[in-house]
Amino acid sequence: MRPKVAVIGAGRVGTALAVNLKSKGYHVAAVASRSPAGTQKLAAAVEARAFADNADAARTADLVFITTPDGVIAPACEKIAGTGGFRPGQLVAHTSGALPAAVLRPAEEAGAVIFSLHPLQSFASPALAVERLPGSYFTFEGDPEALPFAERLVAELGGRFFRLEAASKPLYHAAACVASNYLVSLMRFMYDLAEQAGLQRELIFEAFSPLIHGTLNNIGAVGPTAALTGPIVRGDADTIRQHARAMGNREWQIYRILGLYTVQLARERGLAPESSAALEKIFCEVEKRG
Repeated sequence: MRPKVAVIGAGRVGTALAVNLKSKGYHVAAVASRSPAGTQKLAAAVEARAFADNADAARTADLVFITTPDGVIAPACEKIAGTGGFRPGQLVAHTSGALPAAVLRPAEEAGAVIFSLHPLQSFASPALAVERLPGSYFTFEGDPEALPFAERLVAELGGRFFRLEAASKPLYHAAACVASNYLVSLMRFMYDLAEQAGLQRELIFEAFSPLIHGTLNNIGAVGPTAALTGPIVRGDADTIRQHARAMGNREWQIYRILGLYTVQLARERGLAPESSAALEKIFCEVEKRG
């Protein structure tokens, strides 16, 4: 028998979980959040009861998902516990990729089984979150007693499952930030350079998309080091000097740091020591002048 669910936090992740769990036959009994409008909207979407108080919502459920921003998880849990919102045997989880399940300690002290379940996915809007959650990888960390249930829940969502130790979560989350947030920043940097070169902004993504997707496919096929192409892996110092002359200092500082890291990859690919040294000298000399 599936547990009754309460979702504390009606943002993108909370919406994705509530809607997808509802579609898989779970009874989403309660929704609560800081936004009355958001609470009502999500509650209506999953035919749940909307609550103004988190503890009242938690009392209705066998499984409580706290899907608030990271900085709110611990205080929300503590407040719910302080007003008797948790009980023995209840499952209580958060969805943070960075925080350990231990931030839910007040729920554990009330007899609940605690864990974290992080979807390794980017949710730009509630609608996209609902669409992209199924099939995602989910990272479990927490009480081993919750493991069989978490594995079953992820399977029902069509997802993939893996475990991490609590101490590994900050680096894992940093990797996720690089894959998602920093990729967005890198694409914005590409847009800026392309616009400065004279390309029309509305054409940039279409023009660069085959290159981007081709590179991602190469990484999937042969790994990131073997997929490296371009002037650095060729040891083409003259081209890098041209790049430096063409860029403003702000752009060059970003390009320079990425270039220094890329020289390390090029060495792994077999770039000659004298070529890598020449490239590093360009990057570092420009930094000293800047």
